[in-house]
Amino acid sequence: MVIGYTTGVFDMFHVGHLNILRNAKENCDYLIVGISTDELVYTHKNVNLVVPFEDRRAIVSALKFVDETVPQSSYNKMDAWNDYKFNRMFVGSDWKGTPQWLTYEDAFSKLGVEVVYFDYTRDISSSRLRKVVEENYRKIGRP
Repeated sequence: MVIGYTTGVFDMFHVGHLNILRNAKENCDYLIVGISTDELVYTHKNVNLVVPFEDRRAIVSALKFVDETVPQSSYNKMDAWNDYKFNRMFVGSDWKGTPQWLTYEDAFSKLGVEVVYFDYTRDISSSRLRKVVEENYRKIGRP
């Protein structure tokens, strides 16, 4: 059985999120999705999320191709492997070739874990959506 694992913030859920989760499920038998906690995102990105953790988890859990959701309270993927023993790690292609992911690829290969990169969905991101919403609120005089 191929156990897949991927992670994300999944704030302001959009088609890019949907694409990576659908593609991940097509490439494994059981898909575990780590959802970044509010605290983790704030600590590392200094960003207050629009949608709180429990709501983001409920949205992702409701998708038919997600078998399990877990909180991601650390960005360390080796810690996640120790907890969930997945065979495949799914990541957006924007991370491919970065020093961090080259290190993960090496470590995971020794454990028999395949790192699979999916094309990043261009022209959509939670950051971009947040910016559009903020700009529109300013236009109508809202804080």
